Amino acid sequence: MKIVVVTGMSGAGKSSAINFFEDMDYYCIDNMPPELLIKFTDLISNSDSNIDKIAVAVDMRSGEMFARFEDSINELKAMGIDVSVLFIDCDDDKLLNRYKETRRKHPLDSEASGNLVAAIEIERKATSHAKEIADFYIDSTNLKIADFKDMLREAFFEKKTGMVINVISFGFKYGNAKDADLVFDVRCLPNPFYIPNLKLKTGLNDDVYNYVMGFSEADMLFNKIYDMIKFLIPLYEKEGKSRLTIAFGCTGGKHRSVSFARRLSEALERDGLHIRTEHRHIEF
Repeated sequence: MKIVVVTGMSGAGKSSAINFFEDMDYYCIDNMPPELLIKFTDLISNSDSNIDKIAVAVDMRSGEMFARFEDSINELKAMGIDVSVLFIDCDDDKLLNRYKETRRKHPLDSEASGNLVAAIEIERKATSHAKEIADFYIDSTNLKIADFKDMLREAFFEKKTGMVINVISFGFKYGNAKDADLVFDVRCLPNPFYIPNLKLKTGLNDDVYNYVMGFSEADMLFNKIYDMIKFLIPLYEKEGKSRLTIAFGCTGGKHRSVSFARRLSEALERDGLHIRTEHRHIEF
């Protein structure tokens, strides 16, 4: 039996994930307390049911019972169940906007006396340990629904050999790339933003790319980063890591970071590695 336990911040996209797993023929349950998950799994295991793939959302809607989350996951593993934890996260500002748009109450609304900011803070603290033990992490802050589904599909349904490498560009003005394993700050390089004919273009345009990479310092920096990543990949794979997220950040996430992410993606693809490239703030 295979179980995917979906958890994370309320409003981050857990319901969308459960709907996706349902479309992929998983038996899905939304909002199950951790202890009931053990009983349900035991019931299915000892029945004549043909259910062998389950996706279940376990989160703060279960209240104080959520404190048993890690214990329940460990019990499932002790039962010999193939269980994976997916944590879906989102920036606080985006969560605030989503709740305002939908006009829904936060699960911890009463505990926070109706203060949405406080409710999010309480939930983030309460779910921090679930985030630490998660096997998969998705930050939905800037993801379109199609990209969100692609990440789920890559994580759970596409059979690949070797590690999946996510290469991200982002703008520091919008916050850090919290889901990245490696973050490289390329704001030390000349900024095309101040070149009139390049300002409104991005690193996907060849003239911007050539400008950024035309400096000897940029070429040297890239080669040092590339050599380090090539050295690290086998070490990560040896430790059993299935995916590596590498992020390049500049001020606005349009020029320098995009150029570096583009060049690294192309280089690693030539090396025969499986690459997924995401330019988070290119359209901002």
